[in-house]
Amino acid sequence: MSTGLRERKKAATRQALHDAAVRLATEHGVENLTVEAIADAATVSRRTFSNYFASKEQALLHQDRALTARLLELFRTRPAGESLMTALLRAAEQLATEYAPDPAREERYRALRLDPALLPELVAVYAAAERGFAEAVRERLPDGPDGPLRAHVLAATLLAALRVVGQAALERGERNAVDLLRQAISITREGFG
Repeated sequence: MSTGLRERKKAATRQALHDAAVRLATEHGVENLTVEAIADAATVSRRTFSNYFASKEQALLHQDRALTARLLELFRTRPAGESLMTALLRAAEQLATEYAPDPAREERYRALRLDPALLPELVAVYAAAERGFAEAVRERLPDGPDGPLRAHVLAATLLAALRVVGQAALERGERNAVDLLRQAISITREGFG
């Protein structure tokens, strides 16, 4: 997808704020991180920070929000005839080819992401993703009286698998999250079969 100069500049500023937040939180701890310090480190004003993020926690977890949004976008573009699990796996595979993590940066992010102070924001990221996935799943289901409930249950199941895989990848430093996701989906199928 081609983006204009303005969108690329906005994305660069958002990424610079995220990177500054991660670096400063790694050095000083999440509890000692301030919005002012993030803005200064990214060489933008406090007001500019506020145009991109509502809090330091949002800036710190920008990567999670961006990756789940991209995964949802890729999921929505999968062919209608694919099963939900296949569509999720194919979307995850495509995301993995697009996203080339920096191992040193990922190690810093891994430690921060496990900080209990970020839990409320992490829950908000997952809740937003679940709503988005529920809408996307609903679009793929046949009409029926239980459609909305079915969509939410299936989306929650997909997101639970992603959340567990993400946590396992963080805790164990796993590099191939797609293989872990395949394993999680297989366990889900067997468990509910």
